[in-house]
Parts: sequence; C-alpha cells; structure tokens
Amino acid sequence: MDRNIRTVDDILKLLDGLFAPEADRWMADAASWWDGFYADRSKPVPFFVAKPDESLVSYLDHGLITAGRALDLGCGPGRNALHLASLGFEVDAVDLSPAAIAWAGDRAREAGANVSFHCGDAFALADTALGGPYDLIYDSGCFHHLPPHRRVSYLALLDRALAPGGHFALTCFAAGGMGSELPDSDFYRQSRLHGGLAYTAESLRWIFSDLTEVELRRMYDEPPESPSFGEPFLWTALFRRTTTTWRNRWPSWRMSRS
Repeated sequence: MDRNIRTVDDILKLLDGLFAPEADRWMADAASWWDGFYADRSKPVPFFVAKPDESLVSYLDHGLITAGRALDLGCGPGRNALHLASLGFEVDAVDLSPAAIAWAGDRAREAGANVSFHCGDAFALADTALGGPYDLIYDSGCFHHLPPHRRVSYLALLDRALAPGGHFALTCFAAGGMGSELPDSDFYRQSRLHGGLAYTAESLRWIFSDLTEVELRRMYDEPPESPSFGEPFLWTALFRRTTTTWRNRWPSWRMSRS
C-alpha cells in the first residue's frame, strides 16, 4: 500500500507514470525514440533542413531581439542554435537525443560555430549544465510534446532561467493545423500524447500570461528555395519578461527533477 505523495514533485512524478512508456517523447527515457527518428539524416522531414525558423529571422531583422545569452530548448540538429551563434549570441542548446546532439555538433564544426550543446532533460540540467540567466529562451517544437502537468515545470524553468527584460520565443503546433485537440484530461485517460498537443492562440496567451506578448501569429509558409524554415501548421510567439521576478508564484521546489 503506497502512500508516498507529500510534495508537488511527487504529484508530477505520479502523473508522469500514467503515460505508457512508448507514448512518452519528452523525458530522458524517450531518447532512444528520438535517436531512431534522427538516425536517417536524409529523411524528408521538414525541420531537418539546415535553415533557421522564419520567425526567428524576422525577430532579429526587425530588432525585436538582440544578441546576448540564448538557450535553445529541444534544439534537434541545431539549425536555430547555429543561426543565433552566427549573429553573436552565446548559445546553450539542449536535446534529449544523443543522435540529434551529434548531428548538431557536426553542423557546428562544419560552420565553425561555437555552441555549447547539452544532451539530456532541460528540467534536470537547469541547475547544473545550464548557466543562465538568458536574454533569449527559444523553443521550436519542444513545448507541444509535454504532457499538460509539465507546463508547471516549463513555467518554472522560464522563471528560473529567463533574465528580466529577456525574451521567450516559441514555435508549436496550432489547433486546426497539426497536433491533438483533445482536452487535457483525455491524455491521462488514454495514456497517450498522440504525437503532440495543439494549442489555440488564447491558450498560449493564458499559459504565458505572466509575460508580455510581443507577437503571436501563424508561421509563414516558406518555399523550398527560401533560406528560412516555415510551415503554416505552427504558431510562432514572442513574449518579453517585464517583471523582475515571478518567484512568489512558485513553491520553494520550483523545478522538477524527474
């Protein structure tokens, strides 16, 4: 008879365990799934291209973000991390998959780019390998693979790592474009994430309501010859942290360590 629940961390771990292992693509145990996904670098996967997101290029071109310290969450083969490094950012980039990190490292060496790549769970690495605070936290395709309860951990990561005045940029599945539109509760009933969660503009504004919205729009559809990546089934969002601290929102544990 287990009666082990006494902290928020215990609750988060309990909810983690409600998902079937093969349905889980976001914790450290999912690294092997992603390694298989990245094994064939020639696959016609849209985001395998060595191009930065068109939204990231736009933010930089319009002066909405400027060079500083950056963290790329779920960096994959490193296309956005390398673009930031080429423009003078000091970049940390994190991914669960050793295969993705190896590919990103190969690209960085070919480009002569200086990026600090880290393999593992960003939640667990936040207190050790990741320096912070960051002027930019960039996420292109990580957030929509989190189960609903891990938004708590994600917001705590932003609270800890995003500098006052810093920017958070997100690219994620858009409702009506790609991703599951099931209610949050159904993911627990079915023990699956169905490949990723779709979000509405309103839900993103609510989840990140402690940040100031700079821009929220659908990603532009970029043709194959474009120097940038763009798919219209994605949201692109840029938020700014205008408050000095959110710590009164979070209990003392703040970060999950599972």
